[in-house]
Amino acid sequence: MLLVHISDLHCGPKFKEEVLLEAIDEINELNPEVVVVTGDLTEDGLIEEFREAKRYLALIKCKHLIVGSGNHDARTTGYLLLPKFFGNPSSVTRVDNVAIIMLNSSRPDRDDGEIGYNQGLWMKSQLENCKDSFKIVALHHHLIPVPDTGMERNIVSDAGDFLWTLTKYDVNLVLCGHRHRPWLWTLGKLMILHAGTVSTNRFRGFYQNTYNIIEIKNNTVTVKLKVVGGQECPFDRLPIEALSSVI
Repeated sequence: MLLVHISDLHCGPKFKEEVLLEAIDEINELNPEVVVVTGDLTEDGLIEEFREAKRYLALIKCKHLIVGSGNHDARTTGYLLLPKFFGNPSSVTRVDNVAIIMLNSSRPDRDDGEIGYNQGLWMKSQLENCKDSFKIVALHHHLIPVPDTGMERNIVSDAGDFLWTLTKYDVNLVLCGHRHRPWLWTLGKLMILHAGTVSTNRFRGFYQNTYNIIEIKNNTVTVKLKVVGGQECPFDRLPIEALSSVI
């Protein structure tokens, strides 16, 4: 299965339309089965920003488009608008032997994230139902601090309990965004993959717009980092550092 992971569009004042359109053209050429969007579709959760995000995401050609909510989407009662444009921000999608659970870590007018007790119970029940599947959990907020992103203050507030659940149920891959910095952590057998921003100039430590390309074959994961309009490279620290330089 080929999956593309994008995040942090930020439709609004600092949105780069030409970059997102180029990214969409590249993604469509890949012909992925699944595209996962881990939130911050908008800058301020305004209805015109949601309309803009909807218009662009509709250009993506794939069988399954999975959209989550970010902290910017929950601003100014945007949490009421997102479901009207993109459906429930918590969802389960099954593609062959892969189960993708999207969680809503955003809360109204808060920058930090939270899974919450009830959503945690719901997630556990979904994981119980897909024990034999390759398990992906997606959310907007990060669970572990990311380098080059400054002082840590917006992590998931109940990350400890959440990480324990992920490892207990043998989740294979976590997808998240929020920090605008592509990065990969491994915790035992668990991979935690962070996406950069695909279409805004609010960079942190990595000064290009990017998205992630993920191939899952026989329960083996191959992850690549793609610079919009630029090169594709294996997702390890040396290529990322090399690409980070600004001339």
